[in-house]
Amino acid sequence: MKGMLAGGLLALAGCATTTAQPPLTLSSGARYVSLGSSYAAGAGIGTLLPGTPQRCGRTQNNYARLLAARMRFDLIDASCGGATTAHILGPWNELPPQLDAVTPDTKLVTITIGGNDVRYVLNLAIAMCGRVSGMMPPTGRACPSATWPSEVDYSVLGQRLREIAREVRRRAPQAELIFVDYVRILPDVGGCVALPLDETQMAAGREAFRRLADITAKSAEAEGATLLSAGELSRGHDACSAQPWSAGYPGKPTIWHPTAAGHAGIAAALAERLLNPSKSQWVGG
Repeated sequence: MKGMLAGGLLALAGCATTTAQPPLTLSSGARYVSLGSSYAAGAGIGTLLPGTPQRCGRTQNNYARLLAARMRFDLIDASCGGATTAHILGPWNELPPQLDAVTPDTKLVTITIGGNDVRYVLNLAIAMCGRVSGMMPPTGRACPSATWPSEVDYSVLGQRLREIAREVRRRAPQAELIFVDYVRILPDVGGCVALPLDETQMAAGREAFRRLADITAKSAEAEGATLLSAGELSRGHDACSAQPWSAGYPGKPTIWHPTAAGHAGIAAALAERLLNPSKSQWVGG
């Protein structure tokens, strides 16, 4: 794993953008806040964290938990499955805004968000309708149509990502802020049994993934945040690969989401960034 990770970091160095960061003051016991959707919470990959909302799906081995254990951080995990940028900025039913977990003494914030804003996973699931036995429409009904995001959807996402970054800075001026984008599910070309989609659906999914990654990168750069491109880090580990960092269908355990290996890979890359900040060129994509 260590050698594979090092190779991945070198491969990313050529496409990196570096941004100014506050001085690192991350020591044992530093307050670390994880924000985001199910891709941060660790949907279905392990035992749920006790004392957390069951519907959020926060697991014991999500990337934030693995990183905190390795670095001995004091983790506050506010991530929640199904969350959008609106749920980071504002309340979600009984849940307070995820940003409420960010306090002046916070030293590190990671964010994985945006997929639900543009219906990425939902559209991939809808695209399977009628193509696999477990996804057949009721008798007499047609499959719903995927609604892929518009330019307005992408524009709003970018605005909200930048708003989140600014609010983190306001609440915790000394915190290092790292955006972690989404792991790769679909290969750049071709497909496999784990991806029961036609070529049109695959192309639409690839484009949504590309735009989501691009908007996250541009938002991070605009706000002086760091980007860990999990999409690039997981290149070669798509759902069709021999060592997948994401699950297709039938997902083990959750379709269209990172696997435990994906979370472990992200945690290792984050630890590398924090332990060797001078090597920050691997961020970006």
